[in-house]
Parts: sequence; C-alpha cells; structure tokens
Amino acid sequence: MRDLNVAIVGATGAVGTELISLLKERSFPVKSLKLLASSRSAGKQMDTPMGTLTVEEATPDSFKDVDIAFFSAGGSVSKELAPSAVKSGALVIDNTSAFRLDPDVPLVVPEANAEAARNHRGLIANPNCSTIVMVVAIKPIYDRAGIRRIVVSTYQAVSGIGTKGLIALEEESRRYLSGQQVEPAVFPYTSAAVHHQIAFNLVPHIDVFDEMGYTKEEWKMVKETKKILGDPDIAVTATTVRVPVFRCHSESINIETRTKLTASEAREILSRAKGVTVIDDPSAGAYPMPTLGTGKDDVLVGRIREDNSIEKGLNLWVVGDQIRKGAALNAIQIAEYVVAEDLL
Repeated sequence: MRDLNVAIVGATGAVGTELISLLKERSFPVKSLKLLASSRSAGKQMDTPMGTLTVEEATPDSFKDVDIAFFSAGGSVSKELAPSAVKSGALVIDNTSAFRLDPDVPLVVPEANAEAARNHRGLIANPNCSTIVMVVAIKPIYDRAGIRRIVVSTYQAVSGIGTKGLIALEEESRRYLSGQQVEPAVFPYTSAAVHHQIAFNLVPHIDVFDEMGYTKEEWKMVKETKKILGDPDIAVTATTVRVPVFRCHSESINIETRTKLTASEAREILSRAKGVTVIDDPSAGAYPMPTLGTGKDDVLVGRIREDNSIEKGLNLWVVGDQIRKGAALNAIQIAEYVVAEDLL
C-alpha cells in the first residue's frame, strides 16, 4: 500500500482536528499532510501527531499532487473548491451537505453501504451526523427483517455546529451558574433572527424551517436514510432537538419492521453488528449515555424493546459521538475502504 498525500480543508475546526488525530491513531498511510482553512487561519501553527504544521489558505490551486482531500469547512466552501480538487486528481470526501443528495455522488456509511463508494467520480459524501448514528444502528435490523417506517427524535450535542457551539455551552453555563445574565448568540444558529439559551435548555430547532414546519436537519435524516438504504419507499419522520451536551448525539428510534422481530432477536442481531456496542441492562442501570459514548468509535444501542402499540414494532435508544463517528471517523473509514479496494 503506497503512502498518500492528504489534505484537510477546515483543519482548524472541531472535525478537522479530529481528522488529524484519527489519521495517526488508525495508522492511515500518510506521506504528507496539508492543512487548509480560510484566510483568517492561514499561517497558524498546529501541533499534530505528524509534527508542527502551518495552516495554508484553501484555494483552487491547493490540491496539486493531493491524493485524498477531506472537506469539513461548510457547504459553500465545498461547492467552491471540491470541483477544483477533483480536477486536480484528488478524491474528495466531503463532510458537508453540499453533495449528499446529488444522484451522481455516493453517500456512504461504511457499515451500511461501503460498496456504494465503488461508483465514485472523484467525490464521496459523508452523511449528516444524526443520519450516520441512526443508520449504523438500524441497518442490521433492516437487513434481517426489513423496515417499513422509522420515527426518530434526536437529542443533538452542541458540537454539531462546531467549536463555537462547544464554547457557547461552556460560557453560558458558567454565566448562568454564577448568577450572571446569559446572552445567547449562537443557537439555534448564529444568523437566526432570535437566539435561545442552550445552557440548561432544549431547543427544538436545528437549521431552518420549511413551509411544512420541518427543519432542514429533519429532512436530511429523511432523504439521506432513503438514499443510503437504497429504499425510496421506507417511511421516515424526524424531530431534531439541540441539547446541552458537548459532543454525543442521542436518538430515540421507533421502527416498524416488515417481519416480526422480538426484542431478544433484535438484541442478538445488534450484538453481532459491526460498529455497534449493545449496552442494555436497564435493571442494572446500563444503557447508552453521552458520557459513555464520548470518544468511542462504535454507536451505542440500548433500551431495546418491543413497541406495545403495533405488531411489528421496536424501540431503540442510540448514542454516538457526533465529532467522531458522526463526522471524522466515518470519513476516515470511507478513505480506508477506498484504499483497501484500490479505488483511488
């Protein structure tokens, strides 16, 4: 296996720094690493497992001799620069929403549909973080019993909007606990007309609302799940909520299967599934929580039980590290598959 020239666009952000660590941790074959970001961050020195590196401004000319480029700097940057990277010969693995629903771009969760990466034309999309966490948990059940309908409610960490979300939760919490006035300016998103406190609060508003009353985040889960599973007929509805947790998304998932599965059968299937750790002994206080999921590669699944309101229903409680499996790790796993299958 040859060593590769790797670039990270958005290297100074939360996902970018996680990508840097994971390249080293997973012994990815890196020959050289180029850190790219906006002009504001250009010149910054970053201590990495590969040594101290200087951040460069990301431009259309940044990708000469780059083999793989990880993009995590926002959809507008990906739309502007990803075509240039592909034209330069790099494989782009994009962590934004820019290309996820493009029919010519594979949308990949390696545990669910790694083979879709074989059809890439120089660009592979990383799904939305909440979609990744859910799909890893439900795909083994889908393969065994089929799924007719999914109802999912998410409890999403502040890391979902990057470093500024982490800072906002910490600063708001500090002010609230010290009796100072909290001055929200970040949630639901920085350009929103009205901002809400996230410390000790829940905000049922992630991204913009449409005329039906759903948010863009909720539609991402609907449309991306259908694409990843290759099943346009599966019914999916979502409610997404931001919660005062630093970096793990939690999800309550209700599934209606096509053939009956008992809770014990589902538990057995999931216990053998790649990328899943089952923690399911409620009587002993054992179930997935963000404190357990932080820093973990696997998605944690528990509270596995039959839905007593329908014949073929299951309830799951799922937790996954948003920065890690929900973003950086999934991208690295895509790259590992591409390299192992000689798809560059």
